Amino acid sequence: MSVETITLWRPVGPEELALIEEAGMKAFPPRLPEQPIFYPVTTEDYAIKIARDWNVRASGSGFVTRYEVRKDFLDTYEVQEAGGKAHREYWIPAEDLDDFNAAIVGTIEVVREYR
Repeated sequence: MSVETITLWRPVGPEELALIEEAGMKAFPPRLPEQPIFYPVTTEDYAIKIARDWNVRASGSGFVTRYEVRKDFLDTYEVQEAGGKAHREYWIPAEDLDDFNAAIVGTIEVVREYR
């Protein structure tokens, strides 16, 4: 029996990518106190924009990750628009991140890199 999944993307900088690698490319790291929400995005284009335009400026490099999440888990959250239809994302409270990570099917892949 196959599990229905939704493909998501997350733009990350080098520090977050190192933590993902430490987790065997299977989980995102816990949020910092000033990060109460985890924001996976719904399109690769949106992730590219953030990785290229924000992460590179902030840390010298940006990466786009792609991964599959169980649809039944995501169905408990609404997709949010962050400034328009092209900028859609889920808002996962930091306290739900362990459950989010448990709902990842397979591994987190780096699909693009910017410097």
